[in-house]
Formats: sequence, C-alpha cells, structure tokens
Amino acid sequence: MAKAKTSVFFCQNCGFESAKWMGQCPACREWNTFAEEPVVKSPASRGGQTVRRSPNAAVPQALSKVVPEEAARTGTGINELDRVLGGGIVKGSLVLVGGDPGIGKSTLLLQVCRNLSATGEKILYVSGEESPQQIRMRADRMGTFSDSMLLLGETNLDTIREAIESTAPSVVVIDSIQTMFNDAVSSAPGSVSQVRETTGVLMQIAKGSGVTIFIVGHVTKEGVVAGPRVLEHMVDTVLYFEGDRNASYRILRAVKNRFGSTNEIGVFEMTGEGLKEVPNPSEYMLSGRPENTSGSVVACAMEGTRPVLVEIQALACPSGAAYPRRTVDGADLNRVNLLLAVMERRLGTGFSSKDVYVNIAGGIRIREPGVDLGIVMALLSSVRDEVISDKTLAFGEVGLGGEVRAVSMARQRVTEAKKLGFDTVILPQVNLKSVGKVEGLKLIGIRNVRELAGR
Repeated sequence: MAKAKTSVFFCQNCGFESAKWMGQCPACREWNTFAEEPVVKSPASRGGQTVRRSPNAAVPQALSKVVPEEAARTGTGINELDRVLGGGIVKGSLVLVGGDPGIGKSTLLLQVCRNLSATGEKILYVSGEESPQQIRMRADRMGTFSDSMLLLGETNLDTIREAIESTAPSVVVIDSIQTMFNDAVSSAPGSVSQVRETTGVLMQIAKGSGVTIFIVGHVTKEGVVAGPRVLEHMVDTVLYFEGDRNASYRILRAVKNRFGSTNEIGVFEMTGEGLKEVPNPSEYMLSGRPENTSGSVVACAMEGTRPVLVEIQALACPSGAAYPRRTVDGADLNRVNLLLAVMERRLGTGFSSKDVYVNIAGGIRIREPGVDLGIVMALLSSVRDEVISDKTLAFGEVGLGGEVRAVSMARQRVTEAKKLGFDTVILPQVNLKSVGKVEGLKLIGIRNVRELAGR
C-alpha cells in the first residue's frame, strides 16, 4: 500500500503538531517555535476490513496473577550516581542525562564506562559530537580503560543498531540524541521528528535486548531538555546536572525515575581528573563561611533522605529607588517575598524602603519550606546588624500567621547538626517531642516568629 508524503508543523519546544503554521503554540504558549517538517503517513485502513489478531498479542490478566520481579541492578562504581538511580543501573532501562554545555555529562558517563569496563562488562560509547581521538584524549586524564570499552563515532541510527547487534554490549552511551539521524525520517538531526523517532528506536533496542542505554540530551535556555516533551515520557529515568560550570561543584538530580526515588541528589566536584564524589555535601557547602558577620545563618534542608546544611546569607540596606530591589539566588523569590510580608505584618520590621538580597551560598538551589526559619533569622540579623553564633542551626516552616510549623525528618536534621559540631538548634516546638534529648546539643523550640524576634 502506497504511503502519502506530506508535511506538518511541529512546535520545537513541546512537540505540538499542527497542519498550519501558528505564531503561538496553543500547548506551551511559546512564540515563534513552529517549524515545518516532512512526514510520511500511511493511509487509514478502509472500513469493513477484518483485522486479524496476532498470535503473540498480549492477553489481559488479573493484577493479582501478575508475578512481581525485583529489578536486578548493577553498580556503576560511583556511589553518588547509584544513590540517584535508586541503587544502580537496571538492565534494559533507558536513562536520559541533561544539563548545560560543559557541566560534566559526558565526563560522568565516561567515568561510568571506565568503572563498568574494568569489571569485564562490554561497553559501547557512541559519539556524534566528538571524534574517537578527542574522547581518547579526555579519557587519558581519567586513567586506564580496558579493551572491553568500545568507541564508535557515528550519527546514523541504522549503523548504530548494527553495531549494537554485532558487539552485544551491556551498556550503550549515546552522546548526544540531538546529533543522531534516522533515515526513515527526512527532517534534519535535532528536529522534533528525529529526536522522537530516534528515541523510540533506542527504546525498542533497550527493552528488546536488555541493553542499558544512556542518552545525553541538550538543554534549552530555560534549562529543560531540547526537543519534544514526549522525550522525557518515553525514557525510564531523567537525570539533570545542575550548577555553575565556572564553579567546581555539580549536583545530579533525578526528576523522573521508574525504578527509584526522585528526591535523591548526588554531589560532585569537578577536578582535572574528572568528577569527584562529595560524600558529605554539608561540610562542603559550609566551607569558607565568614565569621562574626551579620546576616549569615546555617539552615538544614532535606534532599530525599539526605540532610544538607547550607549557609543562608541576607543583606537588607536602605534603597534610594522608588521600588526597592528583591534579589534572590538559590531560593524561591516568591517564597522570600511571602516571608518579608509576614515579617512586616507580624514583627513590624520595615523592608518597604530597603533593598533585600538573599543568597544560599555554594550555588545549591533549595525549594524546601524547611529553610523558612533560616531565611527569617538571616533577614532579622541583617536588618538589626546582630551576629548569630556560627554554632547555631535553624530549620522550620513559617506560615502566614507567623507560626513556625513542623517539618519532616527533624531527627535526621538534628543528627547532622551534631555531627558537624553545632551546639544549638532552633526548631519548631512541635518537633521537640519527636527529636527528644540529644546529648551535647541545646534544642530551642519556638511556636511563632515573635519568640524568635525576642531572643
């Protein structure tokens, strides 16, 4: 049956399909993102035809009859990556790794390939951006690779499929998905159609042969993986590298994981020999903290099951502008504005004529409300020019009434504070009972920010 060749318009941001060009995408509301791409469509089947059922078609069965299977995992040799993946690599999984250019995506995956090849696993690294010579130069800085590590500089998907079938590797790395080309799709590499169809083929290979495939994806200026949004729905796990590429730290975060939690993070430091694990991120984040300086408070946030201690810095100074500035780095700007309004109303602290700057040192981004109390204390310390002891830690959520509400995993936060040498912890009153007494620590429970202001 002949196939009809036509063209449609795709949104380059979300993959929305339209028969005509539109200035604004009705799905994602972005402007000037539609591009015309040729597609091949098969004509619809005619009515009245009998459709034969395949003998291998799946048959519905009761959920109680399904036998659960525990997914076998393989360690990568990098504990921080295994933590984010949920315990290691799952056979036949499809993992998407995104991040800014130069953040360390290829470096991390090359280190994974080195560790796995050292155990005898056959690895295939497919690069569409760098030549094998360039990868060899980068690999020499990391150490020695075994002969089970194979390199392929190719962008044609058919050639890559043949290489996978002939070498039968256990892990395949595709760097990057935007450079791969499928002959069945006539559009250019990196387009919505190419990325979607190429990922679909790789998913069939992963599920059909049990090969674990890592896909490197470019990101847009908004920080999301370039290409259609359906790309993230097709894969099993989506990992994002965060951090300033000009700084040494890197944070790996899972935003989707079918085989584990999406709350865990991995912390790395970029060195000349590659990425180095940071087993104690709290100590790393607090290094270089200033002494006897107002506006500086240590707070504790939870990233999954891991407590992370961060330094919150605040600066409130008189403003000569009609509209004072509100600048926030590392925290949610709307949340900080909410806390400023609570302090104005409940404490009478005037910020309407002051510029306010809030920064979470180390570049980490915190969205947990458990750092609310730390932000309030830092702002009070700055506006009053009072120094808070560097051995004091605070955590708690602040409500609109000024009440300090309970947070989860309070015991773990207190334990982390004791481990790093703090002697005083300010926490919600309702969490005191669950924490109990901790030797060597002074626990101060408060119910309202007014109690905090009176201290």
